[in-house]
Amino acid sequence: MKEGSKTELIRIEGVCVAAGDRSILSGFDMSIARGEKVLVKGRSGIGKTTLFRLLLGFRVPSSGILYFEGRQMDAVLAWDIRKRVAHISQDSDIGEGVVRDMLEEIFSYNANKGHFDPEKLRSLLAELSLEEDVLDKKFENLSGGEKQRIAIIISLLTKKDIFLLDEITSDLDAKLKRKVVDMFVGNPAWTVLAISHDSEWEREGVRVIDLEKLQEGAGVCN
Repeated sequence: MKEGSKTELIRIEGVCVAAGDRSILSGFDMSIARGEKVLVKGRSGIGKTTLFRLLLGFRVPSSGILYFEGRQMDAVLAWDIRKRVAHISQDSDIGEGVVRDMLEEIFSYNANKGHFDPEKLRSLLAELSLEEDVLDKKFENLSGGEKQRIAIIISLLTKKDIFLLDEITSDLDAKLKRKVVDMFVGNPAWTVLAISHDSEWEREGVRVIDLEKLQEGAGVCN
């Protein structure tokens, strides 16, 4: 790489993913540098969530190769990636029970031990317009927007630096959408891949990957 360029973190070469006789991704190529901010967009069913599942090792391509930090994806590497990446799914139902108890459980896992910061938690609650009493409520009884904000807070408290974000701002108002995007785009050390239909993500410093355009004329998987 040229001097001053960022280190490549993720590379996808010629990946094909099929569902029955339909190609979801075909001959797909992508490279993501460490610290880069990327918006993945396209209509429903074009392969956005499938792409995230590939990166986390939950989906194996029919053909093609994925690399992470120069290592070819396999089951062992996929397990390592899952421990290093903060992934927020489009389905914000990440658990049940009292939010405070959920936090205690999540930060008892080996990958998250020692990362819980009560002061940071209070700061994030205030920044995302949540009262501290939300911690004493049952997660399943929260609104969609409250669930999304709790999921965002958890991802930030884990102190990861790679984020896969699937529609994490869909249930937020415009002010909160901008605030959340500011958080993720504003940190130069974080690598962020976001799936979203929200225009707040389309800004300077964010590279847009339109899967629909990339897959035009790509053909079908062999």
